[in-house]
Amino acid sequence: MHNSSGAVDLVALLRGELDRYSVGEKLPSSRSLVERHRVSPVTVSRAMAALAAEGLVVSRPGAGVYRAEPTRRVPATGDTSWQEVALSAEPGLPPRRSPDATGVLSALAVAPPEVIDLNSGYLHPSLQPERALAAALSRAGRRPGAWERPPIEGLTELRAWFARDIGGAVAGSDVLITAGGQNALTTALRSLVAPGSPVLVESPTYPGILAVAQAAGLRPVPVPVDADGVRTDLLADAFAATRARAFVCQPLFQNPTGTVLAPERRAEVVRIAHAAGAFVLEDDFARRLGHADAPPLPAPLAADDPNGVVVHIRSLTKAGSPSLRVAALVARGPAFERLRAVLAVDSFFVPRVLQETALQLVCAPGWPQHLRTLGIALRDRRRVVVDALTRLLPELLPARLPYGGYHFWLRLPDGRDVRALTSAALRAGVAVTPGPGYFTAEPPAPYLRVGYACAEGPERLVEGVERLYRAYTGQA
Repeated sequence: MHNSSGAVDLVALLRGELDRYSVGEKLPSSRSLVERHRVSPVTVSRAMAALAAEGLVVSRPGAGVYRAEPTRRVPATGDTSWQEVALSAEPGLPPRRSPDATGVLSALAVAPPEVIDLNSGYLHPSLQPERALAAALSRAGRRPGAWERPPIEGLTELRAWFARDIGGAVAGSDVLITAGGQNALTTALRSLVAPGSPVLVESPTYPGILAVAQAAGLRPVPVPVDADGVRTDLLADAFAATRARAFVCQPLFQNPTGTVLAPERRAEVVRIAHAAGAFVLEDDFARRLGHADAPPLPAPLAADDPNGVVVHIRSLTKAGSPSLRVAALVARGPAFERLRAVLAVDSFFVPRVLQETALQLVCAPGWPQHLRTLGIALRDRRRVVVDALTRLLPELLPARLPYGGYHFWLRLPDGRDVRALTSAALRAGVAVTPGPGYFTAEPPAPYLRVGYACAEGPERLVEGVERLYRAYTGQA
């Protein structure tokens, strides 16, 4: 069994075998299940936990696992149609609608085992520092006060570490600890931009930014991106036309284009925003996803900003684990107090034990080694996908390849139906991301995003590109 799907497969097998056992009868031991199904003890443990959660088995420590008394569940029925009125009818106000979370839900979807995942932005488990995380969690759990209430702003030591990691003039007192980068984005936009106001965003941009803006009642206004990052001439025009008070950008390995903001535009972005009396929300999500052959990376915009124009977001999730939802939100001046207040009202604080785990992880000697290993792995995966695309779909490769991040932004021929292609690819057994969700309105051209971080390994990446090729050429 594949490690990624072994527990799911084993649960299905064991569920089908339960009828062989009477209520209260003991199931085979973990050791025998390991030998029979050729899986790891961890896979068996996860499968048994899943069956116990379903109420099908009962675990008795030191004795074994037994079939549980079956329970009859009667599905709840009722009439929920009244909710349509409750969720939309407010006198004098426009109807409320849910934010468009299509792009976010797509990014979070877990592909079935038979589908090669070229969609997700999270690392495959083989690229995650799982042993280091387990050791960090164990050490964190033994620290005095690990389960006590942390400071609202976050652990002092973790804030100081983030400040050093970001560099420049950033101090630990400028840092707030949040529950991941998405939480930081939500807090920043809700704190700094009034409902109903415009907010400038790169075009194309990460769909999670658009979803957060819409959920906060804001109006995303696109500013086009080219091969050197955001067009600063159009950024100045957008501020003048909209009087927006914030611009959200990803200057390093932008999602989805992979671009790095050109040196001559970096100071210009901050200058333009400062002149407009606006903030720059710098989402530095890919800082630790540079490839082994990447040139030296530019410093964050926040590192060269003494005036509090830049509000910086730095997360450990992308380079660590999807469940390591720990990030830093950096601001200076009154903006910091506003962010702190909103963060406290929304979530009180990030659990201390999770902060302690993050601190143990990043301060251990193995963290720099993990980042070096990850940089090599991402470089190798990029090369594998480039070679496969060069062989099969060379016309789709961008002229400038990103040396960081985990994806390619492929321009399709005019008139190509990208959603139809995405569906055909899924039928062929590969998940890729359609481009329209990265634009605030109709996209200027058909695009496809292809990732290479979540697939199991190089062989699966090549096979994924081959499946995409069959879908692209109508052979699927």
